[in-house]
Amino acid sequence: MSDVKQPEIEFDHDDFESVSLDDELRVDECCQELLKRFYLSLVGRGMTPEQASELAFSADLYLRDYVVDFARQNVARPQPGIVRCFAATWFITHTLDPEMRILERHLAGIRELYRYLHAQHLISREELDFLEAEADQTDYYGQRIESFLAIVGDGYFAWEAECPLRG
Repeated sequence: MSDVKQPEIEFDHDDFESVSLDDELRVDECCQELLKRFYLSLVGRGMTPEQASELAFSADLYLRDYVVDFARQNVARPQPGIVRCFAATWFITHTLDPEMRILERHLAGIRELYRYLHAQHLISREELDFLEAEADQTDYYGQRIESFLAIVGDGYFAWEAECPLRG
């Protein structure tokens, strides 16, 4: 039996631009393909399918639900603050029972995803550096979860103002 190699699909930065409904559908398909390739690269690096699946799941939530659908940003053109806003506000407000251990799993998937995007020449070293630095702010994110769970009355507005959902 010979190894059948799948054709390489190369992405361009503009493949992740969206201005219309048709674009949104195309971008979602590109993200799905990117995530499949990300998963395969993790397995190819020696991770078990279960480990790779967990990281790809976290990357999928971040990429398709947050970056593309909510933040409406181009995956290949990350803006400073994107990971911080996800971890410090979006994840917390879009999770039934936000826990730091779950957020840390998501952040691990996000780090690996951006390392993969860098290896694919879709993001620069400078972008990777600021994205990893944002993902590493776990003490801050833990404090955000604790303060969110302690909100009383109309305290949400002051809490959200510290790291707004919409920049």
